[in-house]
Amino acid sequence: MTQDATIKSLIETRLNDAFAPQALSVIDESHHHHGHAGWREGGETHFRVKVTAEAFRGLSRVDTHRRINAALADAFDRGLHALAIEAKAP
Repeated sequence: MTQDATIKSLIETRLNDAFAPQALSVIDESHHHHGHAGWREGGETHFRVKVTAEAFRGLSRVDTHRRINAALADAFDRGLHALAIEAKAP
């Protein structure tokens, strides 16, 4: 992943690589947070992910969120400020 890649594409790549989801939606909600903490011009700071993956079967919500956040560590390092997670097993 190059430095020039968008945060959205980085999120998609990391989640696909880590969990091989059956369904994945990555939504940039930054425009809803204009002027709030972490927001910056150009967006790509606040995202919602909706992900369905067999990898989440049997995991608690906390464990699922921890795994997703760990998979996205470099996205947070590159400016991702907030992540809303909707995750489930198929």
